[in-house]
Amino acid sequence: AVLLFINNIFRFVQAGSEVSALLGRMPSAVGYQPTLSTEMGSLQERIASTKKGSITSIQAVYVPADDLTDPAPATTFAHLDATTVLSRGLASKGIYPAVDPLDSTSTMLQPRIVGNEHYETAQRVKETLQRYKELQDIIAILGSDELSEE
Repeated sequence: AVLLFINNIFRFVQAGSEVSALLGRMPSAVGYQPTLSTEMGSLQERIASTKKGSITSIQAVYVPADDLTDPAPATTFAHLDATTVLSRGLASKGIYPAVDPLDSTSTMLQPRIVGNEHYETAQRVKETLQRYKELQDIIAILGSDELSEE
């Protein structure tokens, strides 16, 4: 068994982008190499368990401008079993660990793996947190006086 730490996988993307530019390849719309998805897939496929052994990886992923939809982190996330997203907003409020449960994910959070009760509880908590976030946005725009009892 191997435990692999990668800090920071974004550096792999940056290096690929620089090599791509040196080779004269046209960058994608947001400036990344056109082969980003293929290169990331090739790397991540090598970090796999086989009948002869297993590799577990923990990867730090820099997210440019905290944009989870940026192609570099989005391409990386597609290959991971779980993501734990740390939030600057939560940290600024003094909430530690500053893990954002709405943006964090796990493929293991399924009823057949964690059981129905745990799964349903997790879903209800996420729904409640999502509603709280929506209300915070409304309060920021309109103020708390505009809220109804619903």
